[in-house]
Amino acid sequence: MDYVSALVPPAVMAVAFIALIKTIVKSQGGVNKSKEDAAVDAALVRSDAAKQDGVPEGQGA
Repeated sequence: MDYVSALVPPAVMAVAFIALIKTIVKSQGGVNKSKEDAAVDAALVRSDAAKQDGVPEGQGA
């Protein structure tokens, strides 16, 4: 029975990893893609504006 206890942890990790990959792939694109892209673009614009104003990052205006 030692072989069973040796194989269970890798099997559980493999199942968890496959579930994680499926979740990541499912969440890419779709209905929310444009909303996520807009949020990233807005954050980049704010970051660029802060750099040009001379405000250190993390010290939002």
